[in-house]
Amino acid sequence: MQRRSMLLAALGSLAASGTATAASEVLDRPAGMSPLAAQRLITGIARAGERLVAGGQRGHIVHSEDGGRVWVQALVPVSSDLTAVSFVDAKVGYATGHDGVVLGTRDGGHGWTRLIEGRQVNTLVLEHMQRRAAASDASEQDRKLLAEAQRNAEAGPDKPFLDLCFTSANEGFVVGAYGLILCTADGGRTWEPWFDRADNPGLLNLYAIRVHRGSIYIAGEGGLLLKLDRDMQRFRELTSPYKGSYFGLAATKAGVLAFGMRGNAFISTDEGAAWKAVHTGLDASIVGGAVATNGTVALVDQSGGIALSIDGGLSFTRSSLRSQVPLAAVAFASTSSLVLGGPRGLRTIDLTSKDK
Repeated sequence: MQRRSMLLAALGSLAASGTATAASEVLDRPAGMSPLAAQRLITGIARAGERLVAGGQRGHIVHSEDGGRVWVQALVPVSSDLTAVSFVDAKVGYATGHDGVVLGTRDGGHGWTRLIEGRQVNTLVLEHMQRRAAASDASEQDRKLLAEAQRNAEAGPDKPFLDLCFTSANEGFVVGAYGLILCTADGGRTWEPWFDRADNPGLLNLYAIRVHRGSIYIAGEGGLLLKLDRDMQRFRELTSPYKGSYFGLAATKAGVLAFGMRGNAFISTDEGAAWKAVHTGLDASIVGGAVATNGTVALVDQSGGIALSIDGGLSFTRSSLRSQVPLAAVAFASTSSLVLGGPRGLRTIDLTSKDK
């Protein structure tokens, strides 16, 4: 329960799916159309070329063509709460969410299709671990993971995916609660379980995944940092400087930035070998980060605080501008403006403004 509570706090979510029946209902029910969709809980924002796309509660996805002034709701086939949105280019994008949901779009976020959901995820992972546990080289860890997969299948489609990372329109990973990792090589048509290919024996929650200069990193609960070893096809644990949870990662011009509880942030400029603490000026948990085209980095925390860096995350200055409500997501609308997401929806702020 403690891990679940931390998970929901990190997302800023108002409610989680309760029973397997409730999860199945939202998986089979399209998101309701609402003129207030952009004013409800938003937990993920991404750029699709010049367009902004944001997702959040009850499957709502909205997009803006004018830097966040006007938002239009998209058609979404599920009403599960969404957690993250990411685009490969101006057309191809993906979103993740509660109940094991992964969505895809090929038209810049106007329309979305369901690529996989929790019922399918449970079956996929269980069958995968049954094969692994029956193999001649099966380990004790394989048998433990099989038991976990069986419990998940019995519990129903209640495990959320929390973040995603695509290196191309076809190849990518989604990560989530209790160590869940799936990989696709064909744009989400098929998926392969990878939670047995990570140095995460405690099945800690995986909150963030990013690619930086060709390397893929994962950050999670309890100070967990992982990096993909392409030769071994496995996420190997990195030496972490912090035991608190990381809620996000940012790929900056200086290196890989990990951030999380109590305003803590650490940067690695040597591909994860060593990490240096960065003073952000933020006190609450940092739950969102974004990088502008000019290299400026923005971090936001759960109290509404904003910190900015012009040197790739090596140092930060706390902005005098702040949100009046908790924040959960951030993106650059331009090099001088931010789009913020949280419990009260979306807001665009001008970084040059003197209005507090």
